[in-house]
Amino acid sequence: MNLINKYDTISSLRGGRGVFAFLFLILLLSCCQKENATIEITQNDYHNVVDKITEVMVHDIFSPPVASRIYNYPNIAAYEVICQQNKTYTTLSGQLHGLTPVPVADSTQNINYHVAALVAYIEVGKELIFSEDRIEVYRDSLYNSWKEINESSFNDSKDYGLQVAQHIKDWLSADNYAQTRTMPKFSVNTGDPARWQPTPPDYMDGIEPHWREIRPSIIDSASQFTPSKHPDFSLEKDAPFYKELLETYEVGLEIKKEGDTSEKMQIAQFWDCNPYVSTHKGHLMFATKKITPGAHWIGICKIACRKTEADFAKTVYAYTKTSIAIADAFISCWDEKYRSNLIRPETLINQHIDENWEPVLQTPPFPEYTSGHSVVSGAASIVLTNIFGDNFAFNDDTEVPYGLPIRSFRSFNTAADEAAVSRLYGGIHYRAAIDLGLEQGRELGSFVVKKLQMTKNSNN
Repeated sequence: MNLINKYDTISSLRGGRGVFAFLFLILLLSCCQKENATIEITQNDYHNVVDKITEVMVHDIFSPPVASRIYNYPNIAAYEVICQQNKTYTTLSGQLHGLTPVPVADSTQNINYHVAALVAYIEVGKELIFSEDRIEVYRDSLYNSWKEINESSFNDSKDYGLQVAQHIKDWLSADNYAQTRTMPKFSVNTGDPARWQPTPPDYMDGIEPHWREIRPSIIDSASQFTPSKHPDFSLEKDAPFYKELLETYEVGLEIKKEGDTSEKMQIAQFWDCNPYVSTHKGHLMFATKKITPGAHWIGICKIACRKTEADFAKTVYAYTKTSIAIADAFISCWDEKYRSNLIRPETLINQHIDENWEPVLQTPPFPEYTSGHSVVSGAASIVLTNIFGDNFAFNDDTEVPYGLPIRSFRSFNTAADEAAVSRLYGGIHYRAAIDLGLEQGRELGSFVVKKLQMTKNSNN
């Protein structure tokens, strides 16, 4: 109704009845506008939801393998919603182990699929973290704002998002995670000099010794990408293993001598990605919380999406494909870690070379071989290259919230190379774990790209 017609209508009204009719007309017009309003959802809304999950994970202190699982399932849930409307993308049902088709949307309902995707992401994510209240407050704020714009569309969209979320939650409940919570702790064998032992300063038990039991998403099994064996353990001066041990020791001395201005020091700190670093000063102990290796690569995915101005659907697709590769990379890596059970450099250096030596980074609490960051970085770099292309230059500001400067890279592969070698600079790995771990991750990433069909008429 235009302004002239409104004026004519108002002019024809008389007395109290006219005032009542006028108010009723305004209410009717308002309701009509609200019913027809569109809840506008952009790719930035998706980035914000992922960032919120990351924020809560940092607060709750999840280990790197568990964090990868928390990214994986919510993204899959959102992606499966998008597949119901956007015909560019194909469902993951029948591709991922055990995943059956999600419920089909009711075509008679006024579903906003972007809203439904966010609902599914949030509800699945909430299931996987500890601080549910933090997600619920954030969720309720979004729900109220969407409901205010178009209550009918919001309700239909929410209902469908919850249906998909429940389907994914039923699926994830069978991935053996709950069972691994009841399995025994890692047994330390101090009688074997090659076997991993807890490291300073907290001497924590080995984290997630049964992660190989988690159902992978796309790889055939946890052992599918078993790497080549590391050099045989030996403390003989001319043995390849001892030479690698000595290299880690000497690089650490060199970096500490150069100080914080050292490029190698800056690389080590940038890629630290240890979710829980404890500091002991006398009787005082405090912890620094940070993102995990997987979270860093999820951050790089966000950077690539924003640089290319990817729309909502492609953004969900990119996050999902990347998180699948990261999650399976951790399963593959942890399978090898607790098979080889190799001792960390810090332990051997303190025992046989220099009892006062400390690594640049705090040694994480699990066996050495292979390097988790190397495997994950290799896998993520291959998938991101597949999505956004080779020689994709970007400025990585992922660590800025943690007080570290931006670093620039020519491609995802060069970033992965740097992430891997950072473990040598940090003093927490031998060379073989880095090089062969990167190879392991890239082979796994290539398998994900080849086997996973997420776009129609794609040529992976």
